Amino acid sequence: MAALYRFARLDDCDSLRGTLQSLCDEQGIRGTLLLAPEGINGTIAGTPDRIAHVLARIRALPDCAALDVKLSTAAAMPFERMKVRVKAEIVTMGEPGIDPRAAAGTYVAPQDWNALIADPDTIVIDTRNDYEVAIGSFEGAINPATRSFREFPAWFRDRREELLGAGRQPRVAMFCTGGIRCEKSTAFLKEEGVEEVYHLKGGILAYLEAVPEQESLWQGECYVFDQRVAIGHGLAPGSHDACLACGRPVSAQDVASPRYEAGVSCAACHGERTEEQRVGLRERRRQAALAAAASARPRTRGTGSKPR
Repeated sequence: MAALYRFARLDDCDSLRGTLQSLCDEQGIRGTLLLAPEGINGTIAGTPDRIAHVLARIRALPDCAALDVKLSTAAAMPFERMKVRVKAEIVTMGEPGIDPRAAAGTYVAPQDWNALIADPDTIVIDTRNDYEVAIGSFEGAINPATRSFREFPAWFRDRREELLGAGRQPRVAMFCTGGIRCEKSTAFLKEEGVEEVYHLKGGILAYLEAVPEQESLWQGECYVFDQRVAIGHGLAPGSHDACLACGRPVSAQDVASPRYEAGVSCAACHGERTEEQRVGLRERRRQAALAAAASARPRTRGTGSKPR
């Protein structure tokens, strides 16, 4: 499996979408790729040689030779199909003019991250969504409690004075799952006039793989956007499942909640749906179970004689 991204100028995304969709289909690759004028982002899965074939094609695109790729393994195929989509942004911030290629923070290698965030003069900000932060983060990191990355600019502008204070500005270190959101958020802070901005190269995934657990400042698990749901140190599978109604991670304790109903709701999304919507989800789950049972039922041949 390969998580990848690159901020690069892509001029004909519609044509490229068809090319990459056909290539991935031919290679038996599944997952999602997002294309935008600012670059490419996604996660794909398949056999190592076929992933390598697709990555080679992507690296041949303009300014994509330095494509950021994080390889990992999974016990089973984590995606059901392959989707290549064209978007306005490969990670949606909603701030026109933000260009990580022109102005972004300083990369910090996973091996150097502990020293940076342990410094009392460094402010550490988790740029991920609230449901991701809920199952794990770095010790002492600030949680913006955003529901989507689009909310991050407004959160920072509202909290700027509280975060940075007056006089000499502190260093700001930011991180996310694979590096793409913190790279764009550091570019945003640079545009806002913040001088010393750093981000974790390769994101949490690179850190959990490179830094031994006994030396780690990471607490909990890391949410991932595939069927693994969460991973831990060494990229080992985590203990969380996903709520099939909203996609948020659920722990064993969450499953015990009276608001949890498999395929219908969890404690986090129960209040976001009407009872009518929950009835519809229950019916969808019932129909899916019937379809699964039918496909698992052994087929029997007819008893009539064949024409000779």
